[in-house]
Amino acid sequence: MQNNRAFLYGDAVFETVKILDNKILFLEDHYFRLMSSMRILRMEIPMNFTMEFFENELLSKAKTENIEASARARITVYRKDGGYYLPENNNVAYEIAVSKIEKPLYTIQKSNYEVDLYKDFYISKQLISTLKTTNKLINITGSIYANENGLDNCILINEAKNVIEALNGNIFMLKDGVLSTPPISEGCLNGIMRKQILALAKTLENIEVIEAVISPFDLQKADELFITNVITGIQPITKYRKKEFQSNIVNQLLIKLNTKIRLD
Repeated sequence: MQNNRAFLYGDAVFETVKILDNKILFLEDHYFRLMSSMRILRMEIPMNFTMEFFENELLSKAKTENIEASARARITVYRKDGGYYLPENNNVAYEIAVSKIEKPLYTIQKSNYEVDLYKDFYISKQLISTLKTTNKLINITGSIYANENGLDNCILINEAKNVIEALNGNIFMLKDGVLSTPPISEGCLNGIMRKQILALAKTLENIEVIEAVISPFDLQKADELFITNVITGIQPITKYRKKEFQSNIVNQLLIKLNTKIRLD
């Protein structure tokens, strides 16, 4: 541990996947995002690190714990020991951790869900902000802030004071029939569930789907707000400051999402 670069420098990337009935949901998206992240951080990708290898390693770990029917699995890939800021080489190793998920299908986790802005630190508008690295200090301090203030979550902003994402997922806003989410260029996570929701929402009637810059002021004019990630699926926001929201579109999207994961 004392020489582990993930521990010393945050020199690591990770993927958290949902396993359902011994199958990794959105497998291809997770695998290619991990490969892209490793390339961006100049990690050496082993020749045997194929999508099949990635899948087998995660499922095998879940099977050893007898939770392959419904599980959460995280693979953390880190550069091997050696060097200080400059690594001695770009070879990698990895660790996998798994835990049971009690509810296999996606449901609304909390009926009342209040958020506010987190303004102590900002996310930078740069490519590295879109990756799942082990440097999550803003998410950690933001989570502590939310806990101290009786909030369920916080919304992160970039240096331009635009809305980026929530502490644990991407954010979507519905206003006047237009469903929007911040573009990746604003510095938000390139979320796997974000991609799924963008596609599913385009199948809804009378809804326009766009990627657009969102300001904190826009949130107070919204009809609905919700957060997405691959573990919880979709979590509607019911209160932001003094504004309360409905969650009609979330119910429609949940039906489509659960149908998709059953059929895929």
